[in-house]
Amino acid sequence: MDPVTARLTVSDACLALASSLGEVAPRDALAVSDRLRRDGHSPALVAAAMSLAELRGEARARLGDAVDSMVFHRAGLEQASRATVARLHAARFAEAHCRKVADLTAGLGTDAMAIARRGLGVVAFEADEATAILAAHNLAPWPLARVIHGDSLDGLSDVRVDGVFADPARRNARGRRHDPGDYSPRLDAVLDLRRTVRALGVKAGPSLPHEAIPADMEAQWVSVDGDVVEVGLWAGDAAHGTGHAALVVRGEDAHEIAGPTDRASSGPLGEWILEPDGAVIRAGLVGVLAEELGAHLVDPSIAYLTSDAAVSTPFARAYRVLERLPLDVKALAKELRARDIGTVDIKKRGVDLTPEQLRPRLKLKGSRRATLVLTRLEGRHAALLVEPA
Repeated sequence: MDPVTARLTVSDACLALASSLGEVAPRDALAVSDRLRRDGHSPALVAAAMSLAELRGEARARLGDAVDSMVFHRAGLEQASRATVARLHAARFAEAHCRKVADLTAGLGTDAMAIARRGLGVVAFEADEATAILAAHNLAPWPLARVIHGDSLDGLSDVRVDGVFADPARRNARGRRHDPGDYSPRLDAVLDLRRTVRALGVKAGPSLPHEAIPADMEAQWVSVDGDVVEVGLWAGDAAHGTGHAALVVRGEDAHEIAGPTDRASSGPLGEWILEPDGAVIRAGLVGVLAEELGAHLVDPSIAYLTSDAAVSTPFARAYRVLERLPLDVKALAKELRARDIGTVDIKKRGVDLTPEQLRPRLKLKGSRRATLVLTRLEGRHAALLVEPA
């Protein structure tokens, strides 16, 4: 988005028009756009209002009803923290007794808004002019929050803060970047700030290599409703310790597991198979979870656990093993047809065959639904017919 469009988006005319539209179904968009032009609205205003209404609809699941007064562009929405996670970020700074926090990468301001809601002062830096205009609108309700258009690392020396938060950009013209050296600002430069402020928090991509994380920081991988969304790096008074942790968020409930990143032992298949949450796997805490549950790996190279006892844990999904079947398409199809199975939910780990490849080859027509787990057991491929707990 360019600055001219950003200023139009935050204008009273655009805000009022977008609010009057509500959520427009894609099939109705052209007709609505034509009607607005016939009513005398300029094409630029119609385009801005329609885009804003559409993005508010897309943002609602992530940010809640706050979207009704916010403004967006698509790139900013894609990187914005979910409201639940932003509140967790803000809580860290409040618990660290920070009075003013610098957000080095404000984006649309979602994390800065969460910090401001805790009653803390916020200085939100944003390098892109158009995005800074939108962030200033989103942060306007909080007098202790302000947006600065400019380079955050250069401007940080001009403000007095005791906390720093950053969500470095992980995209450029070539797409998503996984190398921390390609983050903007550079991850190492941001992490160096832990030596100068009371509390530091950095949101990084969940695929961040473990070796890129300083040993004196806490690394917390976070999943929301099964989707791993980030690894939060915390230092100073914002850290709960050092080492690795996994936070599993489902609805309003959050559960954390932490400990050493040791591998679990492996052994024979039991009556239950357990699929650890992605945050637990990314954090390298499958071994810790296995010890807590009295379980072991089904194979040294596969992050499925197994046990003979039924377990209930927020950190893994449990499935009762009904039968072990051969991982051969013809034999598997025959076994499933004999059970009147027509629909299969397929999970896989450690095998090359994908669900999209397998389903059409099975040619199932039965009336029942089943779950298959394709994996390795004791070094060999296998298919497990399972039942969710």
